[in-house]
Amino acid sequence: MKTVNVQYAKTQLSRLLEEAAAGETIIIGKAGKPMAMLVAWHPALKKRQLGGWRGQVRIADDFDAPSPEVEQLFLGEKPARQRTRKPRTK
Repeated sequence: MKTVNVQYAKTQLSRLLEEAAAGETIIIGKAGKPMAMLVAWHPALKKRQLGGWRGQVRIADDFDAPSPEVEQLFLGEKPARQRTRKPRTK
């Protein structure tokens, strides 16, 4: 594990990336405190299985039916609201 400061990391980023890709772990610090860790990227290569949720999820027949509340919002009409506070009196 290698520790470097921010200034060195800025000037030597390409070299540090090569070292990280080769398996080295690099700690980047600021004012003597570790701030970030530079490590190699290993993407997940697991393939997705299609139909994994088959039989476990049910979608209602009317899931895409228009909602009156949403239609009011699109048409610019304000839905009726119930007053929750008493009006102020002077």
